[in-house]
Amino acid sequence: MKEMDRLVHIMETLRAPGGCPWDAKQDHKSLLPSLIEETYELAEAIDKTDPEAMEEELGDVLLQVVFHSIIAKEEGDFTISGVIRRLADKLVYRHPHVFGDAQVKDSSEVTVNWDRLKNGEKGKKERRSIADGIPASLPALLYALKLQTRAQRAGFDWSEPSQVIEKIREETDELEAALSSGDPEAAADEIGDLVFSAVNLARKTGVDPEAAVRRVNRRFAERFAAIEDAARRRGISPAEMSMEEKERIWQKAK
Repeated sequence: MKEMDRLVHIMETLRAPGGCPWDAKQDHKSLLPSLIEETYELAEAIDKTDPEAMEEELGDVLLQVVFHSIIAKEEGDFTISGVIRRLADKLVYRHPHVFGDAQVKDSSEVTVNWDRLKNGEKGKKERRSIADGIPASLPALLYALKLQTRAQRAGFDWSEPSQVIEKIREETDELEAALSSGDPEAAADEIGDLVFSAVNLARKTGVDPEAAVRRVNRRFAERFAAIEDAARRRGISPAEMSMEEKERIWQKAK
């Protein structure tokens, strides 16, 4: 597309002598925080169902793809054309029910075929564990979700969400016991088990745990802002308000 060619040309110009000093000195590692930040900003735009923001943030993510590809081209590793070609080839290979003769009954069979084909690709045959290939840098909730999803595909899973809820009750009891014992390490372990089980329940009920926590974070910030506004009107800090008053404002904000 002309737009893509123009974007690549602009970034190459920025990296070239006489271009932008900041862009010219970047490398893969220096850009990594920006890639992560732009991805989360896109996630926020999607959560808010804001098409205009999505368009902008998708552009920022695309910029990162182009930026890394141009750096790789300069270093003789690969090009943006190679990135696009590899992606296109991968999509065709992993969708034999669309581009080949394979037959599938539903989306679950598509997932099974996808995993089988993915595991047979170069560099993935050596995997011996469900944890192999999951990026260690993933946020903890997403990492847990990945582990649980792979375990489920291997046949290791609860059959009903109610069983996970019972597990959560069990973990809560164990956490209470750990807290009563005064052992901080045991308490930390039990809190981890409780959060892991909550992620499992989210998966079983079709909820994205990362998105769910982002939403509750946003709701908490919005409701606490009502407490801050009330304190500001009185010329005091929220810490100077009684818990009863803060709870009353909180409930009203809900």
